[in-house]
Parts: sequence; C-alpha cells; structure tokens
Amino acid sequence: MHIRILDRYIFREVTMTFIFGICAFSAVFIGSGTLFRIAQYITDYGASFTSVVKIFVLGLPGIIIWTFPMSMLLAVLLTFGRLSSSSEITAMKSCGIGFSRLAAPAIILGIIVSICAILFNEYVVPQANSMYSNVLYYEIQHNTQPRSQDHIILKSITDGKIQRLIYARHFDGESQKMESVTMQDYENGAVKRVETAEYATWDGKGWTLHDGVIYDVAEDGENSHRMRFETQVLPVDTSPTQIVREQKKPEELTMKELREQIDIMKTQFVETYKLEAELYQRVTVPMASLIFALVGIPLGLQPARTSSSKGFALSVLIIFIYYSIMTLANAIARAGTIDPMIAVWIPNIIGIIAGIYLMKRASR
Repeated sequence: MHIRILDRYIFREVTMTFIFGICAFSAVFIGSGTLFRIAQYITDYGASFTSVVKIFVLGLPGIIIWTFPMSMLLAVLLTFGRLSSSSEITAMKSCGIGFSRLAAPAIILGIIVSICAILFNEYVVPQANSMYSNVLYYEIQHNTQPRSQDHIILKSITDGKIQRLIYARHFDGESQKMESVTMQDYENGAVKRVETAEYATWDGKGWTLHDGVIYDVAEDGENSHRMRFETQVLPVDTSPTQIVREQKKPEELTMKELREQIDIMKTQFVETYKLEAELYQRVTVPMASLIFALVGIPLGLQPARTSSSKGFALSVLIIFIYYSIMTLANAIARAGTIDPMIAVWIPNIIGIIAGIYLMKRASR
C-alpha cells in the first residue's frame, strides 16, 4: 500500500512538472519564432486577424511535439532533484525502497509520453501542418496560381484497390505543365500498362501527354508491346490547382503516406533519403522522451543538485547536446552518406547507452 502511494506521489510530481515544461518550452518557441513570423505576415501581406489566429493555432502542434522530450527531461531532473535535496530520497531508501522502485513511475511516464507523442505526431501534426501551409499560401499570401512543386503523385483507387498511378517529377506553376510523367494502369493489383511522356500540358479542360511511349506489361513483368506517340490524352480531368492542393510536403504526410511515397519514388529511381529521414524521425524524436527520463533520473538524484536553477541549466545542456547530434545525424541521413534509418537513430542509441550507464551507476 505504501509503495502504491509513493508511486502515485512521484508520478504526480513528475507529471505536473512535465506539463509546466511543455508550457515553458512552447512559450520560448512561440516567442522566438511564431510571433516573429506572424508580425512578418502582417507587415508584408496585411494578414487579417482571423488568418493570424489560424496560423497561431495550427502552428502549435508542430511546436509541442518538439517540447515533449525537453519537458520530460526537465520534469525528472527537477522532481528528483527536489526530492533529493529535501532528503525525501534518503528517507525512502531508509525504508528499504530501492532505486529501481523510485525510478519506475518516471520511466513508466516516459513510456506513456513517448507512445502518445508518436500518435500525436501521426494523427495531429501532419494535418495541422497541411492546413497551416494552405492558410499561409492562399489566405495570407493571396496566391491564386498553383505552386511549382516536385514529385506530383495522383492515385485512382476503387474498392481499396489502386487502378491508376500517375507520377510527375516536377510541376511548373507558371506554364501549368507536368514534366517527366509516368502513368501506370493496374488490374487486380498488378501493372498492366505503363505510359511515359516528356511532359503534359493543361488546356483548361484536360491534360495532354507529349512525346511518350506506351508499354504493355505481360504477366511475367516483361514488356510485351511498345508504341511511341506524339500526343496522348491523359485520363485525368483534375485541374492544376486541385492537383497541387492534393500534394503534400513531407511534414504534412503521415507515416503511412510517407512509406507509400517512398515506394512510388523508388520505382521511378528517384532519391528518397530526405523522405526516409523524415519517416524515421517520426519515431526517434518522440522516443527521446523515454531516453531523457533514463538520463535525467540518475542525474536528478545527485546530492549536489540543490536548486531548480541547476536542474534547469543541466536540462538545457543535455538538450543542446542531443539536438546538436540529432541535427548532424539528420544531415548525414538526408545526404545518404549512411543508411537513413541508422543515421537517424544515432542520437537515441547514444542516449540509451548513456541512460543505462547512469542508471546502473546510480543503483549502486
């Protein structure tokens, strides 16, 4: 019974400090970035009050997701630092409560926060980023012309099965032209025909392919027939504006959508290192909450930790080191120097090793 009360006590203290950390770090990000951009939008584009409010609200999820690990580290450092400095930890140990029991509530909270952050990063952040981008481009910047964009993907799906896939390496907003176009027709999930064209133009009613080749694909995957053409109607009546609105930036895609786009781009022999780095970071960044809990608990129990200011300073230092390594690893992943999955996990692997070492040392 006493152990359960102790667990609830530590869990509550860490949780309250964690919530404080989210508010504090979010305020720092908002003050240093969001408010500056909003002021710029008002000055440069005369953004309305409604648009400014939308931008502010839609920008919050993208900020909050980065504050979860920071807040977790701050919470365990301050909580265990306070318990240690007020001799509560000493009293608990004198009652026969071991280090692992003291650390368990914070570790459990770290696991919960990491799982919630992954879900938040999957279902909330991409949609908020997409809406943010549309408000900025169409409502604030008052752009009516479709944006130029790389990697246009259009899919036709019936009863959960893909019927047609269209990929264009680039869309030119000024000329409303898609370049390096590939269309694949499917039957029962298998590719039956492939059309490639130098470019496709929009005439106000439909799309026309130019200078291309049609391939019929046999059941064994080999090209059974080939025919060249000068022009060919693209069976898509979606306007350039609609096409561009349907496209999303990597930060606007869910993990499932990122995987699908990576697979499509690989079939077109397009480099996907940046998308792969983005995909793996959707897990590694939220997982940092658990890692920071492992690192922060033993550091918070150090007897020299006698003030919250020292705990805050230490958390800032650890956060700086972690995100510096993460930035470097992300750059390596996007350049394709080493496998993106390995590169993106480097900061977390270092953090896990450091956390396990510190936890074992503290348990002695």
